[in-house]
Amino acid sequence: MRMIPKINHLLKSAILIVISVVLLSGVFALTGQEARRASQSSDVMVAMRDGVKLATSVYLPEGNGPWPVIVTRTPYNKAPYAQRAARYTSAGYVYVTQDMRGRFKSEGSYEPYQTDMEDGYDTIEWSAKQTWSNGKVGISGRSAMGIAANLAAAADPPHLLCAYVVTASESLFDESYFIGGVFREHFRGNFMRLMGAESQIPAMKARVLMDEQWKRTDFIHHRDKVRIPMFQIGGWFDMFAKGTINTFVYLQNQGREGARGNQKLWMGPWAHSALNGDLAFPGERGLEGGFGDEMRWFDAWLKGAKNGIREEPPVTYYHMAAARKGEVSPKNELRTASAWPPASRATNYYLMPDGGLGLKAPTAANSATAYKHDPSNPVPTIGGANYNNSPQQYPITVGPVDQRPLKERTDYLRFQTAPLTEDVTIQGQVLFKLWAATDGPDTDFMVKLVDVYPDGYEAVILDSTLRARYRKGREARDVVMMKPNQPEQMTIDLWSTSLTFEKGHRIAVHISSSNYPRFEVNPNTGEAPGKSTIPPRVATNKVFHDSAHATAIILPVTPNQHRER
Repeated sequence: MRMIPKINHLLKSAILIVISVVLLSGVFALTGQEARRASQSSDVMVAMRDGVKLATSVYLPEGNGPWPVIVTRTPYNKAPYAQRAARYTSAGYVYVTQDMRGRFKSEGSYEPYQTDMEDGYDTIEWSAKQTWSNGKVGISGRSAMGIAANLAAAADPPHLLCAYVVTASESLFDESYFIGGVFREHFRGNFMRLMGAESQIPAMKARVLMDEQWKRTDFIHHRDKVRIPMFQIGGWFDMFAKGTINTFVYLQNQGREGARGNQKLWMGPWAHSALNGDLAFPGERGLEGGFGDEMRWFDAWLKGAKNGIREEPPVTYYHMAAARKGEVSPKNELRTASAWPPASRATNYYLMPDGGLGLKAPTAANSATAYKHDPSNPVPTIGGANYNNSPQQYPITVGPVDQRPLKERTDYLRFQTAPLTEDVTIQGQVLFKLWAATDGPDTDFMVKLVDVYPDGYEAVILDSTLRARYRKGREARDVVMMKPNQPEQMTIDLWSTSLTFEKGHRIAVHISSSNYPRFEVNPNTGEAPGKSTIPPRVATNKVFHDSAHATAIILPVTPNQHRER
């Protein structure tokens, strides 16, 4: 089965141009003279190993070469990247941009990321052999372009010396298309609708289990081949935060020679699109600021510049604290570290029968909170690690948005501490160990980590999900349906953060079985993913909090100390 069937490369191209312009706007502001110079490119059709030719623009610096080269490959139309070219050419780099296979002026069929390892390799090696090139090549990109950069690095082209990657996943399988086995309805579903591939959504949902095609084309299965320094940029509310961090951690500690020990990570308090809600984090550079180290990185690795970036701490991250607009805490700040995550103590905060959240395990013999999950009336998405990629057609809110509008729902459970008597700082991965049951063969469980402000504002910090049938894994052999009303333990990965819950705030955990349109809604029938032949059913779900089934969120608690950059 192909990952996504052939899509007419002209279909919805206007929408993709808009997306590309939005991604670039505000990041690279050029003078009129620079823009005119940047727009003067040579356009060529570059043949890949199978004979398919890809449309490629080449922007040369003034003067005589040869020069080092920076490559960006995009599915969103290379034309708007003329706005970006002067950033590189004025610094003495050739800038090469390319429409991916099947997109805009390129030949072939568009099947996202299926040939980007091979095409990335061929494009980099072609660039290295041109008369204007000195054979030293770097690659840069954000989001889809960052994913393409990761895949190109995994192909191990000999002339690729470094990469600068912004907000890119490590796994399309378990980060971009699915989280915990639940299809990302808003992001991936709506993207496929915008691309005119709505009819293919059921087939995509059916690919929820690991298969050989995922293994052939997903970066996480090939990152062991990377041998170059890579600078990873991410955001705490970004939809690819997990991959950004994990890519850095793997390559920095376990990568090949050349990669190991030469990685950088920079995490900020942003999402894949603008944050909503009433928080504003001061002093951070914003996503566009994430590109601030790009030229220093390329200068160091492609020109041998002694600019100090290699010697700087491997990790720079924004540590968040209370940030209500107009009442921002001074504890919001940039920090640095020699590794990720910083040292911490895994600390269980247990769900209590009275709706509390505490450090002591529950002692009740039998205790659970039951609720009804009605697929026809799902809990609406309010904030979280979303991407508002189609605000007119499919709007969604993003980031630390207030959860109080959900307060009256009986299918939305809240557990929270008493007001904190001292700060609690967490840095690293957050896990949720859930004991739960359902009265049918399958259901979903959604969980949020929430910072409750003294005035009641409920800022969602992390949110994730797990489909119960995948509680043991996502290989075909791992799938186990639920036994009605039998408690099962399952682990939900909430990803990572760096945050101080300040004195007077509360730490809260919110649980439900739907979060729509962020995630598809489970019909509770046990039917195979992508099928809808059985009418949905209302499920009765239970979350346990007793001595034998102690549900807890595991927080990486660290000392309230820091070191500023």
